[in-house]
Amino acid sequence: MDGLVSAAESMAMEEESEKPSIERESSLEPDSSPPSPKVSAKWNPSEACRPSVDDAPIFYPTNEDFEDPLAYIEKLRTRAESYGICRIVPPVAWSPPCPLKEKQIWEKSKFPTRIQLIDLLQNREPIKKSTKGKKRKRRGIPKTGYTRRRRDSSCDTDSSQDAEGKFGFQTGPEFTLEEFQKHDEFFKESYFQVEDQPGSRASEKKKFKPKVKDIEGEYWRIVEQATDEVEVYYGADLETKKFGSGFPKQSPGSARSSEVEQYSKHGWNLNNLSRLPGSVLSFESCDISGVIVPWLYVGMCFSTFCWHVEDHHLYSLNYLHTGDPKVWYGIPGNHAASFESAMKKHLPDLFEEQPDLLHQLVTQLSPSILKTEGVPVYRAVQRSGEFILTFPKAYHSGFNCGFNCAEAVNVAPVDWLVHGQNAVEGYSQQRRKSSLSHDKLLLGAALEAIHSLWELAVSRKKTAAIVRWKKVCGEDGLLTKAVKKRVEMEEERLKHLPDSFSLLKMEGDFDIKRERECFLCFYDLHMSASSCKCSPNRFSCLKHAKDLCSCESQERFVLLRHTMVELRSLVRALEGDLDAIEAWARKGGDQYPLQHPRAKEAFDLKGTSCSKSHGSSKAQHRDQNNLQLGSEGLQSDLVVNKDVQLKQDADQDVHGITNVGCSEPAKKRDGCLEGKDQDAATNRLSHSVELLKSGSLVVKKLWCSKQAIYPKGFKSRVKFLSVLDPTKLTNYISEVLDAGLLGPLFRVSLEECPGENFSNVSAEKCWEMVIQRLKLEIIKRCGDQPVSSLTSLQPLESINGLAMFGFLSPHVIEVVEALDPKHQLEEYWNQKTAKVFGFELTKEEKEITEKGGASDPSMDRDTRLLRGLLKKATPEELAMMHGLLCGETRNTEIQEELSSLVDKMEKSP
Repeated sequence: MDGLVSAAESMAMEEESEKPSIERESSLEPDSSPPSPKVSAKWNPSEACRPSVDDAPIFYPTNEDFEDPLAYIEKLRTRAESYGICRIVPPVAWSPPCPLKEKQIWEKSKFPTRIQLIDLLQNREPIKKSTKGKKRKRRGIPKTGYTRRRRDSSCDTDSSQDAEGKFGFQTGPEFTLEEFQKHDEFFKESYFQVEDQPGSRASEKKKFKPKVKDIEGEYWRIVEQATDEVEVYYGADLETKKFGSGFPKQSPGSARSSEVEQYSKHGWNLNNLSRLPGSVLSFESCDISGVIVPWLYVGMCFSTFCWHVEDHHLYSLNYLHTGDPKVWYGIPGNHAASFESAMKKHLPDLFEEQPDLLHQLVTQLSPSILKTEGVPVYRAVQRSGEFILTFPKAYHSGFNCGFNCAEAVNVAPVDWLVHGQNAVEGYSQQRRKSSLSHDKLLLGAALEAIHSLWELAVSRKKTAAIVRWKKVCGEDGLLTKAVKKRVEMEEERLKHLPDSFSLLKMEGDFDIKRERECFLCFYDLHMSASSCKCSPNRFSCLKHAKDLCSCESQERFVLLRHTMVELRSLVRALEGDLDAIEAWARKGGDQYPLQHPRAKEAFDLKGTSCSKSHGSSKAQHRDQNNLQLGSEGLQSDLVVNKDVQLKQDADQDVHGITNVGCSEPAKKRDGCLEGKDQDAATNRLSHSVELLKSGSLVVKKLWCSKQAIYPKGFKSRVKFLSVLDPTKLTNYISEVLDAGLLGPLFRVSLEECPGENFSNVSAEKCWEMVIQRLKLEIIKRCGDQPVSSLTSLQPLESINGLAMFGFLSPHVIEVVEALDPKHQLEEYWNQKTAKVFGFELTKEEKEITEKGGASDPSMDRDTRLLRGLLKKATPEELAMMHGLLCGETRNTEIQEELSSLVDKMEKSP
């Protein structure tokens, strides 16, 4: 492939390639088994109907741009989405090997074709109407159809479609690539043959090589005028899993050149594109053919891909491996409705007979007609080695200028989610089956984003993946908005259900073994489903819950994957709430396969991604905590209000996120500490904190708590497991800094590597971040060992942040308390005094203490406090307190007050 680096060079090449040429050579009629084309129609350049439309934009990425496909697509979006399609010319260095050209495939592998009647794509009568009035005998109209997308057979998806009574493309003969190329060459030579010129030898034929614009003009003449019968073949929607891909595939252990290995892993290799980090299709575990697994397209002159929009309004990327150009037409997604209206206006009889006509990919309408209806149409001419990108909800069509081989797949950056949501809601209204679970992708993306936000908070490392996910979060983030919209939609639908419907927890594997869809509208049921005791294996979406059966509502129930409390917490997490982020990061979620399995386990996710085996102890443990639906009936705590209350053994925090823990014997493996080794390491610590600097007292709110005083400039050292290498102990420096209005800022850093530090406005949270980072490193070093088996992680849960700073160590407490001899930090001293004397303040005394006292402003705080306390003391307690308080350092007034009270109580009977 010739690399193109500038628009000027591209235009020069195109002009050169479009120059007509006449060559003298004999006919290339194929001698292979497939039938020779019968060409009765001839090119008529004087009646060309080439549409006058503007060109779609062309982009020339640099080598740096080309490193990240999704980042580049995002970069193009603002400039190209308004055209519906665009053309991408890779850098000069891009030249992937094409396995299809290998002899074994090129000459021996057969592929099926479809017969396309080009003159019937726009001008045809409905099948049920008579064809009288035609000036010539017409061929029989084919009545076969085909399914646009289908899932891998391992997912148990029915791909059959009833096409009876629908216009479609009949099955054609099988070809090898070599045979099909010869077939096309003979067709084009015959169709575009020119008459012999005077003076030439009669034995010679002139073969005219038409330019793209010549073929385009003739193609639309055939489609619009329909005066000539033109029949061609198209090898469309060929599964690359069966026939093979035009890109090298990854094959671990195979002996291949470094170049082939490099291209097999490349992001622009369409076998890899759909599941690249950042594409939400990575959360779909099934290999959906044509969506996640690319399809191959082998074309010949005039073979057509009719007007259509991608399933679920996905992006699509098409790469032309070899052969003659493809001509594309695109319509911006925001003009989809006007396009559909124009189609129905000009082809009313066809739509009356077949309302879902646009879903069948068998109908064309000239761009010239669309323009007269105010629909913008843009053209792109794709040549070998180039990509065509189509945007969400952008209708597109086109045809081939000769033999070629292309490959296409879908991709879904986060910005697609809003389009995908609109698509599935539209499918529900049309009662059309979907190709994938939108909710699964949405929730999977949300959990992956939260994982990245938590990892960023813990490790402070900004990897490309973390930065990408962080960018779509926050209150105005694309992902946050998509999730919030879906949560609001779910809440609204739940509100419209009768109160007598029971709300139950959905099993984690509810839709893993088989697809679950609404019995009426085929809406995907990953997030919620309604059913009844009368038919527990029949489900509906929330919109059609009332239509499921005629039973009383008391017999009906709704299964929810997440409660509304959980879903609202999910939105808060995406908006940046740290507590919600932590709660979701620790939540179990085996139904969401993450791109980083070890990271998934680091947050104690309790399941595995789309596992077909559900007899494991982990699954059994999960089942014990979920409400069961069995043949005997429902075993649950029935709830009639809209907030689900689930009976669970595990603790549930304020965010409604349930944490389920389990443990098994740990093993030492690949540098991972055994449980007893880590226990010993933790015991050796013993919280023996070394005080480096006591700091200075700050008499302001937030600079103390009931547990400790936080001096400004405080610094201590403690030895603990290293976050860089958990098999070793290292020194950590804990500090208290001044964060201004925020009060104290606590920071912990590795003494040997100060750049590795953790900061928070809470001392406890600060060390929690250290512990979480340590867990990640331990799990990383443990390879494939499941988290549930790592008892070595359990001692880490007992680490106290205040203790690690030294605020609970007696020798540190003594030094810090000496900084406040007048007990000005009342919150700390009030609590300490109550603890010393072993009783609690009354409500009134607490109020007085918190307000600083109001009885006698001439008394200091200790006097006011003790006067109230001593009135409740017994003689023995007073004697003990006298010994504790009557020292040289104590206030004289307190001593006198205490002595007076003791004397009075001793004299009393």
